[in-house]
Amino acid sequence: MKVGIINVTGYAGSELARILYQHKEVDIVSVTGRSSVGKMLGEVFPHLSQVNLRITEELDPNVKFIFSALPHSASAEKIKNYIDKDTKIVDISADFRLKNKEQYKIWYDYDHLYPSILKKSVYGLPEIYRDEIESSNLVANPGCYPTASILALAPLVNNKIITNDIIIDAKSGVSGAGRALALKTHFSEMTENMLAYSVNNHRHMPEIKQELDLINPNLNTSITFVPHLSPMVRGILATSYTSLKENVLSEGDKGQIQLLDLFKDFYLDHPFVEIIDSSPMTKQTLGTNNCVIYPYLDNISKKIIVISSIDNLVKGAAGQAVQNMNIMCGFNEDEGLKQLAIYP
Repeated sequence: MKVGIINVTGYAGSELARILYQHKEVDIVSVTGRSSVGKMLGEVFPHLSQVNLRITEELDPNVKFIFSALPHSASAEKIKNYIDKDTKIVDISADFRLKNKEQYKIWYDYDHLYPSILKKSVYGLPEIYRDEIESSNLVANPGCYPTASILALAPLVNNKIITNDIIIDAKSGVSGAGRALALKTHFSEMTENMLAYSVNNHRHMPEIKQELDLINPNLNTSITFVPHLSPMVRGILATSYTSLKENVLSEGDKGQIQLLDLFKDFYLDHPFVEIIDSSPMTKQTLGTNNCVIYPYLDNISKKIIVISSIDNLVKGAAGQAVQNMNIMCGFNEDEGLKQLAIYP
């Protein structure tokens, strides 16, 4: 199948090219990049020199599947040209994630111009929406923080064993900020340093709330979400805290076993989620499409703590996009995504 990547010159776009190059069912035939038109892909990213393609201004019209790695707003503007054609699309931006178009003005400071297209999109978290993704032509790839957070909390919300008050403390590598130059991601500013940011208004919070409330509409979650920049290139470690309802799990070790079993049952048929019995680290998922989750029952505070780890550029972006493509096109869900983690 002929595949094209819009905006290959960002981190998500270049990671797409790296993963798709090894995919047995597709050929990358066309890539675009707003600032590097005319250059060979290997000139911009030397590690992709074997992907022998020239960056163009527009995609080849013969592509059958499109990944858009443009920023929000710009992505919707470009995608609208392909919606009515016989082309499947995964959008990595935020342009089709939120169901309420009014939320875009509040959280992204622009009026969504294509609400009719918004209604056609499916939220691309395969562990929740696999069936819907399979029949969709437009999938909105989730954000990196929402992927780690929703996967950590979905079994609890679905099984109705927690209260609605949820706190998410998440750390991300600086690649999550993209390739654009910025002082706070400058090496001298970031190394041996850590900071919380967007404390009161991070754009991923309504996405997390939307999806958890769709899983259990009666819960009406109250979410406190605080993201942090960590002095590493890749990775997300999200720690979620919530209170356990009374008399839903046993006390002590038996309750912990019940909690682990609840998570394992929920993700039984999902190849990229692994439930473990100790706290994970980001290098367990480095370079992979895996989400590693450790749920813990604190019998003293009656709280559940769930720690999840993903690679923000793979399961949090390009890898999940390829996973969605596999489902949409009837390929094996793990095709092109069987990498082991990179360590150390």
